[in-house]
Amino acid sequence: MKRLFIKSVLASLALAAMGVASAQDIKERTLKFGLNGPEGHPAVAGMKKFKETVEAKSGGKIKVQLFLNGTLGSDQATLSSVKGGTVEMAVMNSGILSSEVKALEVFDFPFLFANEKEADAIADGPIGQKMHAALADKGIVGLSYWELGFRNITTSKKAINKVEDIAGLKLRVIPSPINLDWVKALGANPTPLPFPEVYGALEQGAIDGQENPVAVIAANKFWEVQKYIALTNHQYNPQSVIFSKKVWDSMSATEKKIIDDAADDAVKIQRTANRAALAANLDLLKKNGMTVTTLPAAEVAKLREKMKPVIDKHSAALGTTVADVQAELAKLRK
Repeated sequence: MKRLFIKSVLASLALAAMGVASAQDIKERTLKFGLNGPEGHPAVAGMKKFKETVEAKSGGKIKVQLFLNGTLGSDQATLSSVKGGTVEMAVMNSGILSSEVKALEVFDFPFLFANEKEADAIADGPIGQKMHAALADKGIVGLSYWELGFRNITTSKKAINKVEDIAGLKLRVIPSPINLDWVKALGANPTPLPFPEVYGALEQGAIDGQENPVAVIAANKFWEVQKYIALTNHQYNPQSVIFSKKVWDSMSATEKKIIDDAADDAVKIQRTANRAALAANLDLLKKNGMTVTTLPAAEVAKLREKMKPVIDKHSAALGTTVADVQAELAKLRK
């Protein structure tokens, strides 16, 4: 009994030294943290940092179990499980959450951000925080924004050197209305598929190509089923780290602070690692036989022009969100 008491006191002192109020405020629990991607996925660095921080700051009482490769189900299935409280956490494209909070669809708008600095400012600022806060009414706690990065198009049929080369291609897209529309605007055929099905569909020739950030293309070895990549940078994807509100409401203030702080602490680690890996991942694609092309400025301008009707169409459904984002970006660009 005396040994147990001493161990309890030491644990409390250790937690206090780390800024945690009391070991009594922390229950033994295991958090399931899901991702629809493999070990090399850009979010994994953030997940590992989060796990490390939570387990350290809880004195080992809160454990985090990572589930990769969509083992908890598709994004939509995982989202449902998070809302129901059977899965505590997940990280996924913020745009996917537009099914819960329409304003989050703005993150799927083509050519919204010119660079990562602009994306960080919107995601981390009042606009991004307001959108995450709105998830609470849907049974979801938005903790922080990580990133996938800028998306690019790959194909097995031909190199993309001009906008017209995209026409006629059967491209996999994330299942959302704006993604279907921008692909159609380029004269291509959008095919919405859950991510775990993409490699097989490419391998079987059911689709000609897909679009994703370079890190995702490299992590999934798409060079085995794709020959070409065009660095279009047509969309930037933040990733939302979300938590089950059902579980969150059962936690103490101390536990919530540990979780919240750990998700925020992982932001810099995750984004920095993803951005630093870009050049190495491009080299990896080239070494494995992929041809990398960059559209000339005139073609990028043409691409933007073709996207404008899509942006106009979807802006109307988002209220003031698009105008608010554009106003904030205008300030940053002065």
